[in-house]
Amino acid sequence: MGLIEEVFTIELPVGESFRIQRCRYKGKKSTKRISIVSGIHGDELEGQYVCFLLGQWLRNNPDKILGIIDIYPAINSLGLDSITRSIPFYDVDLNRIFPGSKNDFLPAQIADGVVNAMRGSDLAIDIHSSNIFLREIPQVRIAKSQEDVLVPLANLLNIDFVWVHDAVTVLESTFAHAMNTIGTKTLVVEMGVGMRLGKAYGQQLLDGLLNLMACEGILDIELLDVRFPMQSHEGEVAYLNAACPGLFVPVIEHCQIIEKGSVVGHIVSALSGEVMDEVIAPIGGMLFTIRAYPIVYEGSLLGRIFGEKQ
Repeated sequence: MGLIEEVFTIELPVGESFRIQRCRYKGKKSTKRISIVSGIHGDELEGQYVCFLLGQWLRNNPDKILGIIDIYPAINSLGLDSITRSIPFYDVDLNRIFPGSKNDFLPAQIADGVVNAMRGSDLAIDIHSSNIFLREIPQVRIAKSQEDVLVPLANLLNIDFVWVHDAVTVLESTFAHAMNTIGTKTLVVEMGVGMRLGKAYGQQLLDGLLNLMACEGILDIELLDVRFPMQSHEGEVAYLNAACPGLFVPVIEHCQIIEKGSVVGHIVSALSGEVMDEVIAPIGGMLFTIRAYPIVYEGSLLGRIFGEKQ
């Protein structure tokens, strides 16, 4: 049985309290600690299901726990309650104000409380969905400056794709950057689509988390037979953008290997009944992102393809 603890609380102007809770599972043979984090964005629910699956597994296998496993399923509980990505009333993306401050407005105080609660963790896994517009295969995104440290850990997580990208300024204000800066090796997982959960993706990541914790000496189990992800530094990522407004109708499934010149979908007009544009793959490779919300405008992201370097 895990110990449910309140790690941060603050009074709200409406006479209620904002709280962050964690469930801690603690073994007796190791002080190594991992934090599993979900719900930084209130419209991303995939991590909620993963936290449930992990908690269920730990409740059923308490004798396998060697280290400390902290589960934080609902960081932005206000956003989860109101189905909004940001923190309500402030309209602030919590994942853009880390590490926060005790002496700033409420969202910054929450960020500061999150960092302090998890300070001292050896590892952290920050689970995100995509937004409501896009569907993603299970992947880990890593800033290039952290590649050498984090890619070997990501390869243990039973995901499909490791995307190493050049850091941009906004990444410096994320939870992952703040935690990596203070010495906690932190991986960002993206999978699924906003406001939904996928049971298959949840089970896939659960197996990866168990495998990672076994490798790190946090669980006393055999290593799992996990998939080895494709690596972005071995290829290139091509973006598909809408050439005109309309209704995007895909003709292939997500996570397919496609050839250069393949038709990915069509942009159609519901008013005139015309096909306005045919969306063509500029390179061959794996379609790892695809549009989930069909209404598009000129420039809207329709998909991403990972392929071999030309």
